[in-house]
Amino acid sequence: VNICCSSRQRVMAASTTSAAGQKLSRDDWRKRKELEEARKAGTAPAEVDEEGRDINPHIPQYISQAPWYVSLGRPSLTHQRPQPEKQHELSGISEWYKKGTRGETATKFRKGACENCGSMTHKKKDCLERPRKVGAKFTGQDIRPDEHSQPQLSFSWDAKRDRWNGYDPDDHQQIIEEYQKIEMAKRQLKAEKLQSELLSGNLSEAVVREKLADMREDSDHDSDVDEEKYADQADMPGTKFDSKTRHTVRNLRIREDTAKYLYNLDPNSAFYDPKTRSMRENPFKNSNKDDAQLQFAGDNFVRHAGDIKDFARSQMFAWEAYEHGTDIHPLADPTKLEVMNKEFRVKKESFKGEQQQSILERYGGEEHLETLPKELLLAQTEHYVEYSRLGNVVKGQEKIVAKSKYAEDVHMNNHTSVWGSFWEEGQWGYACCHSLIRGSYCTGEAGKLARKAGHQSSFMVPKPADEEEGSEGEDEGGKSLSLLEQHRAERGKKSKRERKEERKRKAEQEEIEKEKRLREAIKAEELREKEVEHILSVDERKRPYHSMRAEEGRVPTEEEMEAYRLKKRRTDDPMAQFLENR
Repeated sequence: VNICCSSRQRVMAASTTSAAGQKLSRDDWRKRKELEEARKAGTAPAEVDEEGRDINPHIPQYISQAPWYVSLGRPSLTHQRPQPEKQHELSGISEWYKKGTRGETATKFRKGACENCGSMTHKKKDCLERPRKVGAKFTGQDIRPDEHSQPQLSFSWDAKRDRWNGYDPDDHQQIIEEYQKIEMAKRQLKAEKLQSELLSGNLSEAVVREKLADMREDSDHDSDVDEEKYADQADMPGTKFDSKTRHTVRNLRIREDTAKYLYNLDPNSAFYDPKTRSMRENPFKNSNKDDAQLQFAGDNFVRHAGDIKDFARSQMFAWEAYEHGTDIHPLADPTKLEVMNKEFRVKKESFKGEQQQSILERYGGEEHLETLPKELLLAQTEHYVEYSRLGNVVKGQEKIVAKSKYAEDVHMNNHTSVWGSFWEEGQWGYACCHSLIRGSYCTGEAGKLARKAGHQSSFMVPKPADEEEGSEGEDEGGKSLSLLEQHRAERGKKSKRERKEERKRKAEQEEIEKEKRLREAIKAEELREKEVEHILSVDERKRPYHSMRAEEGRVPTEEEMEAYRLKKRRTDDPMAQFLENR
């Protein structure tokens, strides 16, 4: 309670003290409070600071009252504003570095200038000129101009990143003048062309006079309006209206229609831009409905049914005709546009046919154009089929599998499977009876059991009691073999033995031939060494031409390399000298 009373007394004491520090009486304090209430109510004029600006009476006292060390003795808010001495001065928008300027050029050497080139803006050690044999200090000639000292500019964060900072608008005037000269030259050429056509008789005088008048009207109109034409002021092909009175009707809708954002109220559906009133994606994308059946499928959806394609082609034809000089409106003259488009298509097709026929008559090759359809050549069609996760056809018709030219699923000799459906020990067979003999009669499950047991009474040979291990009729594991298997094994053994002997004979023959070639290569190497020693012993002035030149493009054989290695002199071998002396 004491703390609250003391704080209230301080506030009352501060409020009863005037701006000059004198204590106010009760009547003065009451008048001051009434004046403040009147100012807040707007019945009394507000206080004015030293700069003549009104002070808001609703500003709290702790903001409007200045501290004692900066108090001016009158109402003011300067203590709340940025102080001038703390403000950083920035360069103006018209200030920039000067480019392409040079300083003054002296006629004689000045004291304190560069001793090499004579410039006053640097010393000799900082000079970038080529060092002269006799500097400008002593010759007083060819004194270079002083470098221009650029001003120290200070820019803000935005000014440093301004792409147009330092741009001179007068530079664009040169571009405007250049285009004006080009336009004048075009008009002059067009006038000369009309004059020449008039003299040649191709055009009448009335037509030429009318075209010249149109040119003058266009030039007068261009001089009256602004020279810089923007995209919104230009007439689009196929439309004729004043751009100044044109109203934007883009993305407007009839009030009876459903708004785009009301088709699907799911917040995760297609995005709706309220500024342009556009919804580019399909709001029913997650549903299984066809886009062509929907009332609205997004702004990016283009309908391809009906006459929309023909209308788009007519619009394109109107634009192209306008660019080639034919002024036609697709909305005002639809019949005329359709007739012109039809005539253009007929002439285009006839021209293409005549051009193709002339090329074929000149170069030939008409028989190569008579080919099969692309569907048969590339095996590609526009047939659309959708499958489920289980592989079943959901939409469309499944493609018919092309059959082979060979007979399929044809079973012979009571077999229920085809030949090659069974594989065992490197041989093919039938899966129904595990028979490995092609063309045999099917034995069914009995054949499987007999093969599994490893013996069949009609094909087995009894094993002699005194037969040694590993003899004929048994394999390495002691398993009995049939006569057919023994016969095949015997044929295989004989063929392996013969092949082994043949390989051995070939290896021996190759070894003999290799030794023979090696001996011949050693002899040739010895002759070459003798020839080299002879050439080296002869005076180089008496040597034959190209005697030390190697044969170009010849690769040494393996035998020649081996002979070189055998006959090579090894200086690090202690017995090499002994062998040479020997």
